[in-house]
Amino acid sequence: MLSLNLFPSSNITFSKSSHKYPINASLLDPNLVNRHKNLQFAFHPFKKPTSKINIGVLFRHSEEPLCQISKSRSDFGKILTTPFGFSSRFSTRAASGSPQEASPDGEIEVSKPNKNLKLALIFGLWYFQNIVFNVYNKKVLNIFPYPWLLASFQLFCGSVWMFILWSLKLQPCPKINKSFIVALLGPALFHTIGHISACVSFSKVAVSFTHVIKSAEPVFSVVFSSFLGDSYPLKVWLSILPIVFGCSLAAVTEVSFNFGGLWGAMISNVGFVLRNIYSKKSLQNFKEVDGLNLYGWISIISLLYLFPVAVFVEGSQWVAGYDKAIASIGKPLTFYLWVILSGVFYHLYNQSSYQALDDISPLTFSVGNTMKRVVVIIATVLVFRNPVRPLNALGSAIAIFGTFLYSQATSKKPKVEAGEKKD
Repeated sequence: MLSLNLFPSSNITFSKSSHKYPINASLLDPNLVNRHKNLQFAFHPFKKPTSKINIGVLFRHSEEPLCQISKSRSDFGKILTTPFGFSSRFSTRAASGSPQEASPDGEIEVSKPNKNLKLALIFGLWYFQNIVFNVYNKKVLNIFPYPWLLASFQLFCGSVWMFILWSLKLQPCPKINKSFIVALLGPALFHTIGHISACVSFSKVAVSFTHVIKSAEPVFSVVFSSFLGDSYPLKVWLSILPIVFGCSLAAVTEVSFNFGGLWGAMISNVGFVLRNIYSKKSLQNFKEVDGLNLYGWISIISLLYLFPVAVFVEGSQWVAGYDKAIASIGKPLTFYLWVILSGVFYHLYNQSSYQALDDISPLTFSVGNTMKRVVVIIATVLVFRNPVRPLNALGSAIAIFGTFLYSQATSKKPKVEAGEKKD
């Protein structure tokens, strides 16, 4: 938590600063200043102020506030207010003299065009990579309907990508021991189930329909978490009702409806929800491993789970299926390109999502993920020209809107709880 520690008010002097945005002394509460009279700090980014205020190094080299935070990654986006009402959501623009605006809560917020541009690029890449993956994944499955092999190849691409990053020291390689691998076995298993089930669904129905059903993941999250002892307020339960209704309406009006595709998407939801729940319990002692490295090792173990089963399930059909795919497309290089693009962009969009989660709050990430589904659904409908009935479009919209309501309901924490965490 970022805290401002000042000398006694009698020692603070202000002179006319040449800076464009001088310090506003009215922001300081003399009573609060007196409470911190034995502490001091320095604020280096301002141009040698004549006051005796010394503010310490507030910003890391990576533009993140140097503040006390919980080890949990989900706490990164929370607003931790200090005794002086300042928000920890600073950026380097504050150091360069950007104007400060007061929020309705009395916090001082700083305009962050550079950070906003960075987030826009991350979201743009995330959406673009997701669209490319979904398009070429479906293109391959249309002519080579063997999702077990394709899903295995996608995990293989992610594994190779991570080994390249680690070998070239572009990404720090985590220290691996037996207990870490054992802790990953459960999450990797559920990740494998979620991934292959989604690929099976993509092979049987339109991409847009699979994504509508996958938007029901919050429903499974609430139900399974409740069985495990978690409790949710009424507004959370109400928020999942439009998800259930919207998905049901979309399913009964889907032109390409197929029970295999429906069940594949539903099982995918179960797999990913159980992965998330199990990860919170089994990986509590490995919080020093960042999200990208964690996902990399999950991909590697998932590949070891999936490929032997893929050989057993459909291995005998791969050669004949390959010959048929090459005959239908005419150019082997085109087929290879599609397969490689689906594998590389599968990993890239997951990598971008972890980078986005590092820089934004869980609420913003949830909203962004909801909008991602909207963008992917629209893009794939346009690319594959899937017929969409009015009721089907309405059901999809209701389901996605319900996902948005769920993200709002679960991300707004009571102020009392925030205060307890702060202590």
